[in-house]
Amino acid sequence: MQLSYKNTAYHVSIITMFMNLILSLFKLIAGLYGYSHAMISDAVHSMSDCASTIIVMIGIHFSSMDADKEHPYGHERMECIASMLLAVLLVFTGLQIGYQSLVSLISPHTIMMPSFLALFAALISIIVKEGMYIYTCYYAKKIHSSSLLADAYHHQSDALSSIGSLIGIAGAMLGIKILDPLAGLCICVFILKPGISIFYDASIKMVDHSCSLELKQEMCYCIYNIHDVLSIDNIKTRLFNEKIYIDLEIGVNAELSLREAHDIAHNVHDLLEATFPQIKHCMIHVNPKDKKG
Repeated sequence: MQLSYKNTAYHVSIITMFMNLILSLFKLIAGLYGYSHAMISDAVHSMSDCASTIIVMIGIHFSSMDADKEHPYGHERMECIASMLLAVLLVFTGLQIGYQSLVSLISPHTIMMPSFLALFAALISIIVKEGMYIYTCYYAKKIHSSSLLADAYHHQSDALSSIGSLIGIAGAMLGIKILDPLAGLCICVFILKPGISIFYDASIKMVDHSCSLELKQEMCYCIYNIHDVLSIDNIKTRLFNEKIYIDLEIGVNAELSLREAHDIAHNVHDLLEATFPQIKHCMIHVNPKDKKG
């Protein structure tokens, strides 16, 4: 059954936002009462997930709007803007956590011994966030949503940061108290890495980057399945968020009538869009060719 892009994205986002809110509050309480700087940092990371999900929902709302007179190609790039805002939020959160961790390392006498509550919270966070990553990633790929996929990687970075918290808290409980703020620095790195990657991916899609060489080759194989196509003279692709636009020139027998040439182009168009659902628009130009040549 075909999944509704907007409804599916909203459904996934609302569920993950609700879970993030509960998890972040639980981790914040565990960090405060469990005397763990790493867990407080982890809680801040989860809270940023709630804000990021709201950004994703806003981006999906605008990107799913129909084309209009001012935007004849649609609004898909609004989702790229949402992804870039999400990336900025991630980087800002990571830098804040890194700064607080460095302050604690500079003043080690302020570091307190974490309790079992903080350790338990880290373990729960790993399990819940990895489950949220798998769930969100599955539906993001189903509906080809870049901002929802970015949110999935945000969940995964939170799971990884919780692993750092777990190691730091456990080490501090064993007597190496400095491991707790060091875990905060690890969390900073785990947040910054996906933030930079998400921003790079979104910016690529904003500047009409072509699709992969492998995908273009698959398209060419598909085009040559129409036996009346004598040549592919030119093929240009550009990414419009997760959608693909194609400008294609094919060679057909010069002796064919205009209607026959048009029908061939139409067959190519229909086959491409049926085979590659991510194609939004395909413009085909027909060049006359000497069949013997």
